[in-house]
Amino acid sequence: MAYWIVKFILTPVLRFFYRVRIEGRDNVPAEGPVILAGNHISFCDSIFLPLVMRRRVTFVAKAEYFEDPKTAWFFRAVGQIPIKRAGGNAAMRALETAKEVLEQGGLFGIYPEGTRSPDGRLYKGHTGVARLAVDTGAPVVAVAMIGTAEVQPIGQIMPKLFRTVTVKFSEPMYFGRDLTEAAPMKLRQVTDEIMFTLRELSGQEYVNRYAKRGEAVGEAEVSHPQPVTGLSPAMAS
Repeated sequence: MAYWIVKFILTPVLRFFYRVRIEGRDNVPAEGPVILAGNHISFCDSIFLPLVMRRRVTFVAKAEYFEDPKTAWFFRAVGQIPIKRAGGNAAMRALETAKEVLEQGGLFGIYPEGTRSPDGRLYKGHTGVARLAVDTGAPVVAVAMIGTAEVQPIGQIMPKLFRTVTVKFSEPMYFGRDLTEAAPMKLRQVTDEIMFTLRELSGQEYVNRYAKRGEAVGEAEVSHPQPVTGLSPAMAS
């Protein structure tokens, strides 16, 4: 209930102060489990994406947001899942909770990069998104957020007004369901295909390295992920 109240209040406010463009939203299935895999360039990604969705979106959010009184109320109100990014049992519990959301037919949002991009480029994805896809059989829709970094750059508390934000959705990607322990190579391939689709949607430069907050990488580490042929449609059986 709190989710829809917050959305009801924020939607007209954000629509007044920002020009929001949406491309491909009809690619998101109207019902059933779906994973929204997005790039992450600004704190406000998690505000604009639910704004444009007709269905409720659940995210994982770093545990620090739930410890800070300035943000804890918002994340609790909209039912987000805390996750300690250092990994370990807490991260596994968060993924298990995400699986429960999907198995109940929900819409789950995740940022495969694991943190906001430190410099606006697209970084290597962690395989948690692939694990969710193959464990639940839920389709993955890549979501490119464009312009949110200009609205609220890293380190800036107050967002800038009257900017344009574009949200692009890919067609659903189906990887099938694997009830066995999926091999690390398969999880890596699925993740790379998702990141390739994100790069195509967003137009970002790709860095074949995990992102670290506040650290940029050299030009030698910039590359282009290659599509993994035969995965999405063929593995939908």
